This record gives sequence, structure tokens and C-alpha cells, in this order.
Amino acid sequence: MKFRTAAVQYRLEDILSFEQFAEQVTHYVRNASEYGAEFILFPEFMTTQLLSIPGADGKPQPIGQLPSYTDSYIELFRMLAAEYEVYIIGGTHVVEAAEGKLRNAAHLFHPDGKVDVQHKIHLTPTEVSEWGMSPGDGLEVFETKFGTIAMLTCYDIEFPEIVRMARAKGADVIFCPSCTDDRHGFYRVRYCCHARAVENQVYIVATGTVGSLRRVDFMRANYGQAVVIAPNDIPFPPAGILSEGVINDDMLIVADLDLSLLEDVRAAGSVTTWRDRRTDLYPDCK
Repeated sequence: MKFRTAAVQYRLEDILSFEQFAEQVTHYVRNASEYGAEFILFPEFMTTQLLSIPGADGKPQPIGQLPSYTDSYIELFRMLAAEYEVYIIGGTHVVEAAEGKLRNAAHLFHPDGKVDVQHKIHLTPTEVSEWGMSPGDGLEVFETKFGTIAMLTCYDIEFPEIVRMARAKGADVIFCPSCTDDRHGFYRVRYCCHARAVENQVYIVATGTVGSLRRVDFMRANYGQAVVIAPNDIPFPPAGILSEGVINDDMLIVADLDLSLLEDVRAAGSVTTWRDRRTDLYPDCK
């Protein structure tokens, strides 16, 4: 099984309307479709761009207003996934969960209109203390015509256990939408993506926001790069990088993922980290 994926280095800049947001998103989807992409990944917190739209008082909006855009967000991405016949991970969007809790939710839009959601499981201190967000309480994997995938957002990828669980549930590709404001955060996520690919012999597709929202607190600085990572073994490039963007540029990248190569290295690679795990000492948690 092979498929082509694209990952967008989404440029954040202040806007005045939802229509401007929709125009920018549509541009990236149309661009990816021109390269024959069958999956498209957008970054975490891309919809914070909507907070720069002036409210009734002319000021930018607070984080609690993002759920008011949820219906429009879902309608936009469902329409694009159907029109271009592509799976889209629409970055993450802040939604209102039970009891008024805010959650950071990754959305998978299928070409047939189905929408899957994975709430971010591990939250950073800023998400909790400044934005009052609540963590997700479970891990799901999602079936597509190209196999089983998982969506683990930014900080999630820094926890080996959760990626091991995703692989144990059958995921061959982990999509990691991210948002980091400096090089320290960026490289934490990036190095962990490489480690998770080696440990679990999976592909990792990651991307982050670039640009700046000058009117939105905690989104004024972004340091991002898209990358498609493979296990470090002979069928793949030595550094495990299938494709990567130019740091902090407005662009997208494209790579072809061959799932049969993962099966080959799991069975007879230079190392067989998935097969050789000691489940007698540290059982997979499902």
C-alpha cells in the first residue's frame, strides 16, 4: 500500500474575516492536490488565526471564542475534503467539550464526509494556565482506505507510551500537528518524532505553524517546519527524512509513504525494534 501525503507550513498572519481564513486554507489544499496528495496535514492551533478578527469592540477575541467558529471550520474542511477527494487533518481547533471544557482537538476529514476527532492528551503549562484547557481522556486510531493512522498533537509525541499504544492498535502512520514558538520547543518535538519512528517502526508526518499573530496573545512567535520521517533503516534515507521544508517559510512538502516497507523492516530490518520489545517486562497498553 502506497499513498502520497502533504504537510503544510501554515503561515499565521492577522486577518479580518473568516473568508480570509477559508481562502488561505483552500490555497494550500488546491496546491497539495496539484501534486497528487491523498493526505494533507495542517498544524496545531492554526485556527487561532480567527482570534485576530476584531470583535464588536474592535479588539482581538479571547481563546474562549474559538468554539463559536467550530461549525464553519468543519463545514469548510468537509467541503474541501470532498471536492478534492483527499483526507485532511485540519490541524487542531479548540472545541467546547462536556461541562463547558475547552479541548484542543485534531480533526480528520474523510472524502466521504466523515469526521474523526482526537483530543490532545497531554497539555503544556500554557494551555492549562493561560487558556484553561482540559486534556483528552483516550486514544483512538482511525481507519482510512490507506490503512490505520493516529493523530497525536505536538506535546503528545514527547510521551513514548502513547505512541506505543497507537502502534499496538495498528497505526502505521502518526500525524503530528504541532505549534512551537522557539527552537527549544521545535527541537523537542522534532527529536521525539525521530525517536518514536525508530522505536515503533512507523512513519511520522509532522508540521508546525510559521509567521506571527501580532494581535493574539501567545501566538506572536512561531518556529516551524514540516517533515516526513521514516525509521532509520536501509530501505529509507539514512537520516530517516523523506521530505522536509525550509524552516519558517510559507510552503508545503510532499512525500510518498510505502507501508509495505514498514512490514519489511519489522520482519527483517537491521534492527527489529517493534518485534523485539519485551512485552513480558513492559506490556503494550491498549
